Amino acid sequence: MDESLLRALTPTVIGILGRRGADFAAAEDAVQDALVEALRVWPDDPPRDPKAWLVTAAWRKFLDGARADTSRRRREVLVDEEPAPGPGAEADDTLQLYFLCAHPSLSPASAVALTLRAVGGLTTRQIAQAYLVPEATMAQRISRAKRTVSGVRFDQPGDVATVLRVLYLVFNEGYSGDVDLAAEAIRLTRQLAATTDSEEVAGLLALMLLHHARRPARTRPDGSLVPLAEQDRTRWDTGLVAEGVDVLQTALARDRLGEFQAQAAIAALHADALTAEETDWVQIVEWYDELVRLTDSPVARLNRAVAVGEADGPRAGLAALAGLDPSLPRYAAVAAYLHERDGNPREAALRYAEAAGAATNLPERDHLTRQAARLNAALRD
Repeated sequence: MDESLLRALTPTVIGILGRRGADFAAAEDAVQDALVEALRVWPDDPPRDPKAWLVTAAWRKFLDGARADTSRRRREVLVDEEPAPGPGAEADDTLQLYFLCAHPSLSPASAVALTLRAVGGLTTRQIAQAYLVPEATMAQRISRAKRTVSGVRFDQPGDVATVLRVLYLVFNEGYSGDVDLAAEAIRLTRQLAATTDSEEVAGLLALMLLHHARRPARTRPDGSLVPLAEQDRTRWDTGLVAEGVDVLQTALARDRLGEFQAQAAIAALHADALTAEETDWVQIVEWYDELVRLTDSPVARLNRAVAVGEADGPRAGLAALAGLDPSLPRYAAVAAYLHERDGNPREAALRYAEAAGAATNLPERDHLTRQAARLNAALRD
């Protein structure tokens, strides 16, 4: 199956549904469902006219969704007309839903993807970006997970590790993405920490608190990004920093290190520095070494290259970067920063422009574009 054909046809089909009366969000959802159906059906029964097939399938999905929405609204009207219920205890079962979606019959990756889509509120595209896979691949994964658990009794909750992964990704999307989910992720992680004796739950909570503490200083009034080194540290929430450090120290004292504790330790070292120049980069590199040992994550290795560049100089950072896949998200941005610090503005400007073209959100793209423009202007002078 040619997935590039599906991607190429997607905007056209969305446009056709829009002309037929579907709003953009509904059209996009309908086309996404049609793409999943195409990935299932086409390998065994390819259509003669792929575009017409997708338009027909997407329109049917839109009509089904519209009918379901009408039925839902009708039920809501009936509910509104019912007498108010008597007093009862308030309950929040969101965290329980996270555990139930992390069903033992699913692989951890599928459980995370399904939970992010069904409970976390993320789109298929956002989940695909978090996992560094094509959107169509993630749509297939979520569809398979739904089929796996269809008809299964949800009386076997999943494990804490899977739920932690979900909460981590929800927080990351809320912290840097299009939807503000960070506060909800912190709330749920607090609930989990209150009921679970786990160093990694505490580590994740500390990591969230320490990152969230910097949020007021991360953007300017016009919405543009402020790099960590340029942030006004007086705007950091010292209460959240103190709480995060306290939670982390308690977890580390138990000497059962995990990846979230290691990440939180790195965040704590940034928070501990009164100025960017006072940052203990040598110790940060050591924590990244631990994180790479625990996860072998390419993203951890990429961030480690930045830390090495600060601790041992940009040439050392570029050497650490050399062994990584250039297709990694933000690889070009890291290369640009290290080349600029190494006195190579021409290469840095090219890399900043490349990074801007690959950026997945507007503030980041604008920041990288300005960096490239700044260097290009200096080269012309």
